[in-house]
Amino acid sequence: MSNLTIFANHALIAALTGWVIAQLVKVPLHYLHARQWNWSLLFTAGGMPSSHSALVAGLAHCLGLLYGFDSPFYAIGFTVAMVVIYDATGIRRQAGIHAQTINKLVEEVFHGRPVTQTQLREVLGHTPMEALGGFILGVVVALLMWFVWR
Repeated sequence: MSNLTIFANHALIAALTGWVIAQLVKVPLHYLHARQWNWSLLFTAGGMPSSHSALVAGLAHCLGLLYGFDSPFYAIGFTVAMVVIYDATGIRRQAGIHAQTINKLVEEVFHGRPVTQTQLREVLGHTPMEALGGFILGVVVALLMWFVWR
């Protein structure tokens, strides 16, 4: 068995393609919203669409298309997708909101005085719409790739 067979793994390719597209789309979407290019979005979490949601939704959907939606492979992919998307819109989003509040408090308390603390990262999670955007993107990418591979 060749070590290159991983490149023939359709489920993995669909998942990673959805993730890459989501990361690439963040830059022009941010520009349309803020009229400012932010190339660091290519390498960060958070924002529209959710690349985490695109990754796991693409994986789960592709597994369902390849092995059947009644297969244990789909069940595993679906379960992992639910956990990741819940985490992105729940826990990680709340952590980002907490970081935003802490940053404001530090700025207010130490205004005009040197502060050695660096700002906490505020964009960690996703709004439900960002997660939905990533979910839809992942499913569409998996579906399009499945049609190509058939």
